Amino acid sequence: MPEYHQNDTILHERAYAAMARGALAEASGLFAALLAREPGDKAYHYMRGLAHKYMLDWPTSLQHNLRAIELIDEMGEAEHWNAAIPATGLGDWARARALWRACGISVPDGEGPIVSDYGVAVVRLNPWHGGETVWMRRIDPVRARLLNVPLPESGQRFNDIVLHDGASTGHRWDGERKVPVFNALQRLEASDFATHVAFVSCDSAEDFRALLDASAPGLGYIEDWTHSIRNYCMRCSCGTPHRHDAPSEDAWMPDRNLGIAAQSHKSAEKVLSDWMKGGRGRRVDGFEVPEHDIPERVDGHVWWRTPASEDDDAEA
Repeated sequence: MPEYHQNDTILHERAYAAMARGALAEASGLFAALLAREPGDKAYHYMRGLAHKYMLDWPTSLQHNLRAIELIDEMGEAEHWNAAIPATGLGDWARARALWRACGISVPDGEGPIVSDYGVAVVRLNPWHGGETVWMRRIDPVRARLLNVPLPESGQRFNDIVLHDGASTGHRWDGERKVPVFNALQRLEASDFATHVAFVSCDSAEDFRALLDASAPGLGYIEDWTHSIRNYCMRCSCGTPHRHDAPSEDAWMPDRNLGIAAQSHKSAEKVLSDWMKGGRGRRVDGFEVPEHDIPERVDGHVWWRTPASEDDDAEA
């Protein structure tokens, strides 16, 4: 760790400035230097814990957030949340339950993982690299199971369990109401459903529906990427979702792009083959199983702050 010889005011300013521009390793070193001089400063413990949360370093994040909790005079919700997240990431279930309950969040009793129904929300995968958003079913306050078939480039799969941040960074419209969007932090459990990409063509929506409704052993989910994958307008991207005019139902698009979650290549291949045999004019133009690693996190990008969160701060 580099040595810092500046006075406390300069160190303080440099530490917060590094954090603000996403230089997490630098910020951690500066907060460590400040803590060497002021070991009982709860704010510096909290900030170093925050930096290490975004560095995905759960032991160090948990250590400093717990120390911040010890130093505060009254209940600190931010400190408890930011301790509960790394405790969850580490699988420290007894500590995670105690921290969530201190935040007023109901969690089921038990000794193992927290498993309940905390509703459906949207998660931004790999927010430091592209940030594809998919739907998820939350099974504890910050763990969720992916409900969509993510793009192969995300390195993630249908039915993965991910750890997500606690603060919403915006909202999406589910057709009836606004739902929160959270940043994914880490994949905790990889599913056994590989992502297969298929390009098909058919003459009618009825033909296509027969494929979407198909079932087979080892098949998880078939998603029509033709419409579900799209770029959000500026209002939606900045956390202000609104209604978009739906495409005309009469304007059928015969060429469709599919994401197929299947446990084996044979399962997906059989579903496509059976579908083609089941009607005239049905065609598979391409079929592949691209494999990608999850993009590595890098410093220098403040991915945890979005235009939506900045607007919220301005209105607070």
